[in-house]
Amino acid sequence: MTNWGMGRPALAALFLGLAAPAQAADLLQVVTKDGGPLVAMPFDGGEICLTWAHSVTGGAVADCFAAQDERLILVRSYLHDYAAGLGEVAGRGRVVPAERGGYWIVGIDEMLPVNGLPLRVGPARVGHKLTGTAGVVDLSALAANSLVTLRVRPE
Repeated sequence: MTNWGMGRPALAALFLGLAAPAQAADLLQVVTKDGGPLVAMPFDGGEICLTWAHSVTGGAVADCFAAQDERLILVRSYLHDYAAGLGEVAGRGRVVPAERGGYWIVGIDEMLPVNGLPLRVGPARVGHKLTGTAGVVDLSALAANSLVTLRVRPE
């Protein structure tokens, strides 16, 4: 089970409380390897976070995205600790402590490629999920061990 160092209501408020530069009509679309639609979530002027359990430590990790000009922007990342492959990268945001453990890297504001973000969805123990104002989508339940692409599309 993922430990975010906070209860679900606090985590949801943390994810949903920050406004991002999205257009109300933008959708985060998840497409399969062959380009077929799997699921879509509205940005609704906010952000959508991809969450999962770190492959080495099992701790919570999140990447939070906004939409701009029909592209994903990596806004911030949550990391449970400075474990393998985690931590600050010079010139790519700044680290701030999370209220109940772990830390956020904020101000990343990295524009992703126009064709989206490829993702190999992990099994249930990895728990890839999308969280936004429209709710939660469990990608691991829908497409475990499959290659998908996250991209922005107008509604």
